[in-house]
Amino acid sequence: MSTKSIEQLINIEAQKIAKELTVEVLEGESLYQLGAKVFIRTVTYHYTGQISFISDKEIVLSEAAWIADSGRFANALKTGILDEVEPYPNLCGINRDAIIDASPWNHKLPRETK
Repeated sequence: MSTKSIEQLINIEAQKIAKELTVEVLEGESLYQLGAKVFIRTVTYHYTGQISFISDKEIVLSEAAWIADSGRFANALKTGILDEVEPYPNLCGINRDAIIDASPWNHKLPRETK
C-alpha cells in the first residue's frame, strides 16, 4: 500500500476543485489563480492549460497541451486558433523559473493533436 504525503493529498484535492472552476482573470489580478486558463511561454516551449496547482517553484496545468507552433501569436491569443498542438494525456508541471510570460486563454483548451 502506498502512502501519500499531506502535500500530495492537498494537490489532488486542489486539482479536483480547479476542474470545477473556470476563473475569469480580471484586469489588475494575477494570472496565476487556480482554475484560470492560460497560455504560457517558457524559455523553450509554449503551453496551454488550466491551472490546477501552484507552488513557489511549479505551476501544474490540467487539460494541458504543448504548443509546437502558435502561428501568428497575436492571432492565436485573439482567436484561439493554433497551428500545431500536442495535448498531454495527464497533468503538466512547469518550473516557474522558466516562465517568460503568460496570457489569459479565453477559448476552449485545445485537446486534439494538430
